[in-house]
Amino acid sequence: MQSAADPLFHRPVRSFSLDELCALVGGRLADAPKDAWRGQCHVSGIASLEDAGPDDVTYMDGARFVPALRATRAGVCLIGERFIDAVPAGVAAVVVKRPHAAFVAFSRALYPSSLRPASVFGQSGVAAGAMVHPQARLEDGVTVDPGAVVGPGAEIGTGSIVAAGAVIGPGVRVGRDCTIGVGASVLNALLGDRVILHPGVRIGQDGFGYVGGAGGHAKVPQIGRVIVQNDVEIGASTTIDRGGLRDTVIGEGTKIDNLVQIAHNVVIGRHCVIVSQTGIAGSATLGDFVMLGGQVGVIGHVRIGDGARIAATSNVKNDVPPGVEWGGSPAQPMRDWFREVMAVQRLARAERGTGRAADEGQKNS
Repeated sequence: MQSAADPLFHRPVRSFSLDELCALVGGRLADAPKDAWRGQCHVSGIASLEDAGPDDVTYMDGARFVPALRATRAGVCLIGERFIDAVPAGVAAVVVKRPHAAFVAFSRALYPSSLRPASVFGQSGVAAGAMVHPQARLEDGVTVDPGAVVGPGAEIGTGSIVAAGAVIGPGVRVGRDCTIGVGASVLNALLGDRVILHPGVRIGQDGFGYVGGAGGHAKVPQIGRVIVQNDVEIGASTTIDRGGLRDTVIGEGTKIDNLVQIAHNVVIGRHCVIVSQTGIAGSATLGDFVMLGGQVGVIGHVRIGDGARIAATSNVKNDVPPGVEWGGSPAQPMRDWFREVMAVQRLARAERGTGRAADEGQKNS
């Protein structure tokens, strides 16, 4: 039972009929139950196979999930052709080519509020308690929550949200339909349209640069900017340093997870995916559609080619060609890395075998 102490933070916009669902995901109702189901089933939620109820849509896209499919109580299951026979009675099967992608498409239509953080104060316009400098320029339709600060000369496009406690520095440009999350800071930066910064993101602070000497470490001026292109999303507590002499650039459509560190002068191409706890050192360059797994380390000045994929926890110390899959420390072609791992395992087994034989020999002596 729903109570005030147990709120739902995202609610469905409406229920969908089976016909609407099929049209939305490009699927078809499986032949066997079609007459029984058409026009009678409406769904208004999403859930896993195990948790779904009669009002929910779920999906299944792998043989290992067949037992869960046979036991599901969902109203509708998005499924591939080969698993239709495993759908239990009472569950409408909608056949699609890519069940997970179809499930995501339906989820986006059902819960659009989950796709972009909203004003935490729940109102539009500039709230009382926000501090917007008289020389800042805000287009109509900008929302600034209490406690946010917008500096002189900053420009913010229509439809954008600056959440509570966020800071937009002097001269910063924020495009249209952006979200600057709670407590985020944007300095020395230009943001395109539809950029999402989650809570605690830090954009445009000093790069880490010093010259050592007998008297200590002299700070190197960092006079570049951060350029964030359209449709970029940056996860909570990620930091992106401004450039030293040239700009730090995040390419169009790139998605960056939480807790990522991107140093000064880094250039990241379009539609890259960078997973949590990755660190990219200064002046590294990533091409388009590069994917970095969690906890990858990239040293400074290396280049990673278009479409390359780097396995989690790898350390990239050399240039990476386009379109390859590398892993390990130092990172190398995946096949070579696997060979090395297997060779080390064989040596370890041989060493253990030698040790056991020596122990047996001592016992028998």
